Amino acid sequence: MRHALIFAAGLGERMRPLTDHTPKPLLPVNGKPLIEWHLEKLAAAGVHYVVINTSHLADQFPDALGDGSRWGLRIRYAYEGPTPLETGGGMLNALPLLGSEPFIAVNGDIWTDADFAALPAGPAGLAHLLLVDNPPQHPSGDFVLDDQGIVHSDGPEKLTFSGIGVYRHELLQDWRAVIGDAAGAELNPPRFKLAPLLRAAMAKGQISGSHHRGSWTDVGTPQRLAQLELDLRN
Repeated sequence: MRHALIFAAGLGERMRPLTDHTPKPLLPVNGKPLIEWHLEKLAAAGVHYVVINTSHLADQFPDALGDGSRWGLRIRYAYEGPTPLETGGGMLNALPLLGSEPFIAVNGDIWTDADFAALPAGPAGLAHLLLVDNPPQHPSGDFVLDDQGIVHSDGPEKLTFSGIGVYRHELLQDWRAVIGDAAGAELNPPRFKLAPLLRAAMAKGQISGSHHRGSWTDVGTPQRLAQLELDLRN
């Protein structure tokens, strides 16, 4: 597993005014942009090729990150246009740049101490998701992880999806059958969320997962960014 995708196209509306002039993944925390923490961890895990999808203030990413050579990486940018394509559409748009093997995908607006090298090189099914304890802002969680390491869409004791996973291209192969006529599906390129595809695959037992019990932050508001800065400094 030598390729990775970083979702960096969001508008960062909840982070305004910080994101009026800076994309959320480029906001600094403890001396470097959020996305650089990911690039360092991906390089340490043996990844050598990273696709970054962009939309909001897209020109700032190549200016800040270049070609990735300072981390021993090769970076390609997948521009989605002025309106982000959501997670499913963004992943579909980036697939031609990602080769044919399973790849890591990670949200550009989180921080974690999870070891990307511990992720499976190839999931047994269509994807492997890293789950975390439910944060205060999301107490109901997302998915259930059973004792066999299989992820289910419903059930007791839900965990929260971390925004980190390993995916096979086949997850998106029949995306239109799952998404149907949902708004955005008719566009070119299409705009749709990844969650319905994951839930459809979960119904067939094709999504595995693991529980990360270390540090993880969804940097969704200026307050959470400030708290993360304080935590890392301490």
